[in-house]
Amino acid sequence: MAGIVSERILSDVQESFSFHGCTKSKWDGIDFEQKRTLTPITTGTSVLGMVFDGGVIIAGDMLGSYGSLARFRNCQRVIKVNDNIIFGASGDYADFQFVRSLIEDKVIEEESYHDGFSLKPKSLHCWLTRILYNRRSKFDPLWNTFIVGGIQDGEPFLGQVDKIGTCFETPTVATGLGAYIAQPILRGLYEQKGKVSLQEAKEAIERCMTILFYRDARSFHKYHLGIVTKDSATVEGPFELKTNWDIGLLIKGYN
Repeated sequence: MAGIVSERILSDVQESFSFHGCTKSKWDGIDFEQKRTLTPITTGTSVLGMVFDGGVIIAGDMLGSYGSLARFRNCQRVIKVNDNIIFGASGDYADFQFVRSLIEDKVIEEESYHDGFSLKPKSLHCWLTRILYNRRSKFDPLWNTFIVGGIQDGEPFLGQVDKIGTCFETPTVATGLGAYIAQPILRGLYEQKGKVSLQEAKEAIERCMTILFYRDARSFHKYHLGIVTKDSATVEGPFELKTNWDIGLLIKGYN
């Protein structure tokens, strides 16, 4: 009797909700879970990174875009991993939170050995390529691009890893729309100066973040700065950009 009732309930559900591709086998156990692996929902835009004389700086704004809606305005995407590493992420925010938890577990595991060794930036960079490539190979990618910055053997390190595990080391890096707008500015400064001071790097990052706020509809005017040197690693901010929109009054239809 109970089996007959269950079949009738299942039949009523299927008739009431005409979900595409809904077959009886898919409704076994009435599992309403939805998977959106290939459709990122809450995303973050560009993250910028640059090597300066004695360290690395990484910047990312605080906006989590729900599709095209500027929904979440307190999403920190630049974090400190340990005293030698800072880490930034663009792309799906949920996937970033998942990877952040994996990194935290790895740091705890490394410290539990009490052998005097800690996670190094190149090791984290290499490990992330394995994680992302493994998920990509399962057709279940983590929809992110990560930037790893740190100090290893007294030298600054800056590297990028994308969602299919492609990685490279570079003195300047930008993800998202920043790869087209901010990267030429950062690269030009680095090639012109050779060794960039921390203050010059901060000014260049601020300029790039301002331009991105003007040009990128998914960007925000508040951002965090991650700075790592041989002495420490810190995440500063949030900082607020100074912008000027007076030119908007000259555009027909603006108001």
